[in-house]
Amino acid sequence: MKYIPTIGIECHVQLATKTKLFSEVDNDARGKEPNSCVSPVDYALPGMLPRLNGEAIKFAVLAGRAMNCEINAYSRFDRKHYFYPDSPKGYQITQFYHPIIGEGYVELPSGTKIRIEHAHLEGDAGKLTHFDTYSLVDLNRVDTPLIEIVSMPDIHSAKDAHDYCKELWRLMTFAGVSYGDLYNGNMRFDVNVSLAPEGATELGTRAEVKNLNSFRSVERAVEYEIARQSKILDAGEKVVQETRGWNDNTGKTTGQRSKEEAKDYRYMPEPDLPPINLTAEFIETESAKLPLMPTDYRKKFGGVLKAEILEVLLDYAELMKKLAEIDEKYVVAIANLFTSVLLAEEKSAEYLNDLPATKQLNDLAEMNEKKELSSTATKEVFLRLFDPQMKGRDTKVIAKELGLIQENDLGALEAIVDTVLAKPETQKAQADFRAGEEKVIGFLVGQVMKESHGKANPSAVQEILRKKLA
Repeated sequence: MKYIPTIGIECHVQLATKTKLFSEVDNDARGKEPNSCVSPVDYALPGMLPRLNGEAIKFAVLAGRAMNCEINAYSRFDRKHYFYPDSPKGYQITQFYHPIIGEGYVELPSGTKIRIEHAHLEGDAGKLTHFDTYSLVDLNRVDTPLIEIVSMPDIHSAKDAHDYCKELWRLMTFAGVSYGDLYNGNMRFDVNVSLAPEGATELGTRAEVKNLNSFRSVERAVEYEIARQSKILDAGEKVVQETRGWNDNTGKTTGQRSKEEAKDYRYMPEPDLPPINLTAEFIETESAKLPLMPTDYRKKFGGVLKAEILEVLLDYAELMKKLAEIDEKYVVAIANLFTSVLLAEEKSAEYLNDLPATKQLNDLAEMNEKKELSSTATKEVFLRLFDPQMKGRDTKVIAKELGLIQENDLGALEAIVDTVLAKPETQKAQADFRAGEEKVIGFLVGQVMKESHGKANPSAVQEILRKKLA
């Protein structure tokens, strides 16, 4: 029997505020000692009251606008009760009844739109690390501000699940609301997968795969769940509604616990935080801060750059901002340098932290266009522009210091060609060319390049050689 998969995704996005959601503690604990970024509020010392971080509200508005969502003027916090070692309070402060972000949609590169049901603000839990006979808890992550983005069940393939998560990551990083560091858990995906027979009017029983932290893992987990649930249904059995974990090494999901419902968490209004009331002016002011999004860049460069090149570049927000500053006639040349040269480098991520000046890049493309630099020399100068010592320096000066400027003076080139043609070792090649052997022109060009120490313009050299040998 053929089954139609239906996939809904909940994405937890850590907001890049300086401090936590309810305390004045450092929010960026990457690389820091466990339990070093905590306060009495985080570990629930009796009597400690939460204080809402206003910056998180501004980031939530930006995140919502990046997803084409409505921003709710009224929202409030609730307590979600559960007992687990990574939650010292015994509850999580979240938004259940009145979230700050309403309905919207995310448009995939294919043009498919995935609807957003809502997104809400909440404080993160801590992190448990399990060993053979014991577990350790790190509370650095407690009350890191999160928005949890809940999609509608509009996804029906593993590829679209992958593309949705990646586009969501791009939106959050382009908007500047999250570092987007997947390795350190800045974004985590919970994927709900269900199968129903083709033509069915109701969705099947879903299984939720928790805490996926890469787009590839999302795709593989969905593929595995579709295969697993199909096998169960084909055998006439029922899929169990449960939470499952993903093992990247085995490529399999495993059952963890039965899926809780909202009633199991005993939600109640948070008594220590007042409701959030946003004015229309505040929402408008914060929304206006949204920079160009991936969709904007697709419209801007879609008719200029190849789709595959554009999609590679869209993984880098700062790079796209730089590309938007480049002279229109040089956009293709500079985009190709970034994709074929820089992103192929082992330390490309490091280089992208400090991009060359716009003028340096424009000048480089112009020099290449004027044949002042060969394609190889252009690549060499391009990489040198990322050297901190070259910051702000004139591109032409850098190329001269490296001895890479091509000789384009036709008089000077003709003199070099005459020198080469006078040499005994080139006589046979000249005779062969006159006899119709076109390929020997390459040998003669090479001899001229050698004589000029690599500075001659190969195209001009070939043109001079053909005229003289004719």
